[in-house]
Amino acid sequence: MRLSAPTTVVFVISLILAVLAVLGVFTAIPFITPNAFWVAIAAYVVLFLGNVMKGV
Repeated sequence: MRLSAPTTVVFVISLILAVLAVLGVFTAIPFITPNAFWVAIAAYVVLFLGNVMKGV
């Protein structure tokens, strides 16, 4: 398996999801707060796919 660096867009999307997950733990964000764990997992999945898939 060859890994490649994710594009800037994929990295920024992953970063935004991770920040929303952390904020959801400390503040009341309607959809994020009850699903903060899954939002954090989604951030890492997006980052993983950006590393595994070439050109993404």
